[in-house]
Parts: sequence; C-alpha cells; structure tokens
Amino acid sequence: MQEAPLQTKLSPTLTATRLPQLHEPRNDGMPLDLDWVAAVQANTSAIERRAATLPGRRSVKKEYQAAWLCKAISLIDLTTLSGDDSAGRVRRLCAKARQPVRADILEILGMQGLTTGAVCVYHDMVATAVDALQGSGIPVAAVSTGFPAGLSPFHLRIAEIGESVAAGATEIDIVISRRHVLTGNWQALYDEMREMRAACGDAHVKAILATGELGTLRNVARASLVCMMAGADFIKTSTGKEPVNATLPVTLTMIRAIRDYHDRTGIKIGYKPAGGISKAKDALVYLSMIKDELGCRWLQPDLFRFGASSLLGDIERQLEHHVTGAYSASWRHAIG
Repeated sequence: MQEAPLQTKLSPTLTATRLPQLHEPRNDGMPLDLDWVAAVQANTSAIERRAATLPGRRSVKKEYQAAWLCKAISLIDLTTLSGDDSAGRVRRLCAKARQPVRADILEILGMQGLTTGAVCVYHDMVATAVDALQGSGIPVAAVSTGFPAGLSPFHLRIAEIGESVAAGATEIDIVISRRHVLTGNWQALYDEMREMRAACGDAHVKAILATGELGTLRNVARASLVCMMAGADFIKTSTGKEPVNATLPVTLTMIRAIRDYHDRTGIKIGYKPAGGISKAKDALVYLSMIKDELGCRWLQPDLFRFGASSLLGDIERQLEHHVTGAYSASWRHAIG
C-alpha cells in the first residue's frame, strides 16, 4: 500500500492531519531457526559509540521541528498503568488522545484532526477506553499476561489475553518470561510466544522484552529475533517498570534485528520504545534513528509507537512555543 503524502501548512514533506492507518501483512512467524539465533552477536562497544553520536547528528528547527513533533504525537501509545487508575482517569486520557493539542494551535499548524496512535491501559480498563474512543478510530491496547513481571501461571496469562480481546482491545502488549532468555532456552521462549500470538487472534501483539533485565545486548538481539520468528507483530523494549527502560543502544540493537528479519523474510515488524522517553528532543532522536536505519515506511503508526504519557505534555509545550513564542507551565498540559 502506498503511503499518503504528508501535506501540512508546516511542511509539504510531512503528513496530513488525520494520519492514515496503513497495515502490512501480519507476521505469521516461521519455524524456530536455532542456527540463525546462535549466529546473532552484538558488538556492544560499537553499538554504544554509534548511539552516542545520534543526538548530535540530526537537527530540525522551526516549522520542520513542529511538523516532526506532530508526527511524534501520531505515534504515541498514550498510556496509564497505575495502581490507582479509575474510569474517570481513563476517560480523561481518551479525551486527550482525541484532542492531544489545543484546537487553536492545531488549526494554526494545519493539523486539525491529529490524534495519538493508540491508548494503552490495564485489562480492567479496556471496556472503558473502548467506549470513550468510540468512533475515533483510535485503537485500544491492553497490557496482558501478568504485566509487568509475567510470572502468573501460564494458563492465566493466556486467559487474560482472551479476556482483553473480548473486551475490545485490538492490540495486546504481552510480557515474555525473562528467564527463558537468561538461560538461553530459546525453544521455550518461542513456544510461549507462539501460544500468546495464537490467543491474540486478530489483535496485533507487541512482545515486551523487558530489556533492562536481559543482561546483554546480545540477549536483546536474540530475544528480538525469536519473538519475531514466533509471530510478534511488534517488539517493545520495556514495561516501563524496570530500573532501565528504553535506551538508544537497545533501540539500535532491536531495530537492526527487525531489519535483518525483514531482509530474510520480507515481513515488516513494528517497534515500540517504552519508558523514559519524556522530552520532545528525545522523540526527535528516536524518529531520526528509525528513518536512518529502517526508512520512512516505519514512521507510521502501524510500525512504530512511543510507549509514553508525559512525552505528549512536553511536545504540546514545544508546539505552543512555536506558535506563540512563549513556553507555558507544564501543569497546563495534564494528561489524565
């Protein structure tokens, strides 16, 4: 499918207001290829050197920066995953997803109708989010499978996926069993992921690797590959609950695994960095990395998402500054 051209008042090279929801063929997976997995290596020092250069290699200013920040908004999984979540908070979050930036600012920017990429909630809040987003076209993602540790009995994790899909979630963020990676039990990880993928049915599945708990970048690369072989539609860095969440070296490792998988199979896998991305300037670095490493096709909501909540508030402040010349207080941009 051809991408719709991005035409805005800000830049003729970036998208129109309501971004198209493109869809690639589902990743049906493939038999586990242990030789391929064993051959995967990660040169940690080289990856870290490359990642360290990224923040200074790309710079966009003025209307081009504003256009890229609008793009970033369209790629956010606006998220609330707190123990004190309530129906009211989720409805406010969904209202923010529908109208992420003040209407007058979007009108000046020529971006009326801009929304976030999705709303991500706990299973218990799926029905509330589905109701609040009715008619918007914004998908609801549910974190399932004993999020965040993934240590509940396996049959209950599978049942939770089914319950979330039945409640209306069209995307399921699952967590893998980290022990399979740490012990090198790739067959167990593959079998687990295959069964979770099957339980999701038509709902797209994002496999959360919890990269901060996997020990090495080589483990991250191998776990990424195994999850893709098992049918993951997206691979995702973190739950946001680990001590270390999304980082540039981890992102570089994972998206190069995506590129390798695409080169060999022709299937495009999505990527979602989550946790710790809270500043607009950081979002621009991630977008430039994706463009450089994977290409522009991955800069669409069906292949890239930010797992974030506070990121939207900072982007909104930057866009307001672009339009008015003044920064507003952060408290004026509450999310939920």
